Amino acid sequence: MLFAVSLLLLCTGISAAPGFQCKTIPGKLKQIDAGAGAVLGVNSNDDIYYWVDNDWNYLPGKLTHVTVGPAGIWGVNKDNAVFKIQDIDWVPVSGSLKQVDAGGYRFLVGVDSQDNIFCLGQSDTLSKSPTVSWTPLEGSLKYYSCGILGCWGVNTADDIFFRYNVIPTSCQGNKWQQIEGSLAMIEVGTDGSVYGVNSAGNVYKRDGISPRIPTGTSWTQLDLHATFKHVTYDKGYLWLITPTDDIMQCSFKM
Repeated sequence: MLFAVSLLLLCTGISAAPGFQCKTIPGKLKQIDAGAGAVLGVNSNDDIYYWVDNDWNYLPGKLTHVTVGPAGIWGVNKDNAVFKIQDIDWVPVSGSLKQVDAGGYRFLVGVDSQDNIFCLGQSDTLSKSPTVSWTPLEGSLKYYSCGILGCWGVNTADDIFFRYNVIPTSCQGNKWQQIEGSLAMIEVGTDGSVYGVNSAGNVYKRDGISPRIPTGTSWTQLDLHATFKHVTYDKGYLWLITPTDDIMQCSFKM
C-alpha cells in the first residue's frame, strides 16, 4: 500500500511548478522555521539564529528544533526539554518533545521521542506559568505542523495525515484523514499553505487548499533543481535546507 501511495504522488496528478528565483543564503542550518513574519533556525552545534536585516543574528541558547508563529517562539533541546521565549529569554516549560510547531493560531503542537502527539491550547501558550497541560492526541506522527485551516503530519512510513476541527480552545481536533502521497516532513505556513519534502529530497506544494476544502486537491512538485531535507514558507518566501545544511531562499518569479 505504501508503495502504491508513493507511486501515486510521483506519477499521477503532479505538475511542475512555475519558475522560482532562488538564492543561497550564507550560513549553515540543520533546521529552519518561518512564520508570522520571522525566521529562526538551528545549526549542527544546536546554536540558534534569527534572520534580521538580511543577516543571521545569534540568539543565546542551545536547541535542536525551533519554531515561530502566532503561538510565539518555542524550541526543544537535545534532551527533549521544551522552552519558549518569554521576556526576551528562553524559559523552560513542562513537557518532553522532539519537535514543536507554533503555526496554529495561538496554540502549539508537537511530537515526542516515541512519536506520540500533543497540543497546547491558547490558555497555556499565553500563560507565563512554567507548568502547562499538554493534551494527547490519538495516533502516531514523527512530524506535526499547523496553520489557520488545520494541521498536517507525517508518520514513520511517510504517510500524510490531516487533522480536522483544530481550534485554539480545542487544539486536539476530532478526526484524522489520510492524504494521498508520501512525505518525510511537512510544514504549514501561517497563511495555511502546505509544503513538504519526500525521502528523495523533492519538494511539493499542496494545491487547492481553501476553507471549503482544507485538505486541498493535489500535489505539485517544485522544480528547484536540487534536493532538500527541510522546507518552510512565510510571506512569499520558501526557505530550504539542503542535505549538507546549506540554506536557500526562493520566491516566485513575477
